[in-house]
Amino acid sequence: MGELGFSYMGALFLLALLVPNLLWTRCRPEGYDPSGESRLLRLLERAGQIWITCGALIWRGFDWRPWTAWSWWLAAAVFLMLLYEAWWLRYFRSRRTIADFTAGLLGVPAAGAALPVAAFFLLGIYGRAFWLLPGVAVLGIGHIGIHLQHRRESCGRKEA
Repeated sequence: MGELGFSYMGALFLLALLVPNLLWTRCRPEGYDPSGESRLLRLLERAGQIWITCGALIWRGFDWRPWTAWSWWLAAAVFLMLLYEAWWLRYFRSRRTIADFTAGLLGVPAAGAALPVAAFFLLGIYGRAFWLLPGVAVLGIGHIGIHLQHRRESCGRKEA
């Protein structure tokens, strides 16, 4: 089922998050201003990030095991992370506006926030790390909420 110890799969998922976000720091969207973000959403996002980062690295249950029907959870998580990477490619090729940054992908609204949250949720199920799922929910509320807040603000600017 799983045991404590370093997880290479968790580290790979975190790396898939970290690399594009580091690139983003040099390619922020035009007009991006984090000062208006909800403090509560930011707090939830940070708490979820810490929970997920620690959990992903210390639970060996996320690592590859021989294929079973349960492995489809990992396959789905990997698929969502690949979609997340595709979303980033589209963002980096765009004009890099707030609308681009908060855009959906394949019917997933605020895909840059929703896809990694969903991927970690599925990774938690695959690893039978059900203790991780509340952390994913906390992250999701904060991270997706912040993206939706930026989306609403950018739509308001267009109308004004």
